[in-house]
Parts: sequence; structure tokens; C-alpha cells
Amino acid sequence: MAGMGRQRGFTLLELLVVLVIVGIMLGVVSFNALPSGRQRLQNDAQRIALLLQMAREEAIVRNRPIAFDAGPVSYRFMVRGDQGWEKIRDVDMLREREFVLSPVQLFIDPALNLNDDTLRITFGREPVDKPFVLTMAVGEDKVQIKADGVGHFVVE
Repeated sequence: MAGMGRQRGFTLLELLVVLVIVGIMLGVVSFNALPSGRQRLQNDAQRIALLLQMAREEAIVRNRPIAFDAGPVSYRFMVRGDQGWEKIRDVDMLREREFVLSPVQLFIDPALNLNDDTLRITFGREPVDKPFVLTMAVGEDKVQIKADGVGHFVVE
């Protein structure tokens, strides 16, 4: 059987080198796929902008003021009832939530802060509200939600 040559195939070392290269590539891809702090803040702001729009429309439909109350860790929506401000319990989308990143610094222009920690935006029964800019900041990352007063909310 002198005519038989070496068997063809990969050595264990070659397979290990390929596995290491694949592992490094997967690590790079998964690291790039993870959202940065700014992207996570931007996504949170997009969600809040949609919820603000929904709360504004809900205030018009209910014919009662609805408020967005936010602190450094969480936010909630309140409806003005006969006994004062109450949590909205019948609309699951407007339930109390926590920010994705916290603590969040909140600034609004024009200023409507209740105190140092809590911010309140109130939507009335009228289809036109006052325009405002809500700034959310976590560390060095900042995102703004701009409301034009007629129902359009833009995240920048």
C-alpha cells in the first residue's frame, strides 16, 4: 500500500485557529449591536414622545386634563378627577414606568417643575397647548422632545 498518500483534512491546530477567529468576530459584532447609552436614551425619549401624544389625545377625548409627572427614576400619567389628580388605571399604555437609564435629569422650557425632583406637563381639553421642549439627560448624553402645541412631538 505504498501508493496511499497522506489523508486530507484539517489539523486540530487549524480548527482551533478558525474557532478563535470566529469567536473574535462574534464578539465584535455583538459589541457593535449593543445600543450605546445615547441610543438607549433616544429610544426611551421616542417612547415617551408617543406616550405624551397619546396622553394629549386622551385628555381631549375624556374632556379632563391629563398630566405627565416625572422624577429622576420613573414617570406616570395622572388624570384630573373630582377628588384631584389620580393615576390613570384604565389605559395600560399610560401606566407608571421606569426610565431605561436612571437617574435622568429632566429640564423643560418653559419651566413647569413642581419641585426640584418632579416635573409636570399638563395637557388640557383644548386641541392646542403651549409648545415646550423637554430635555432628558443622563451623564453626558442629552435628548430633547419638542412639542409644537398642536400634537406633534419630535425627538432630537
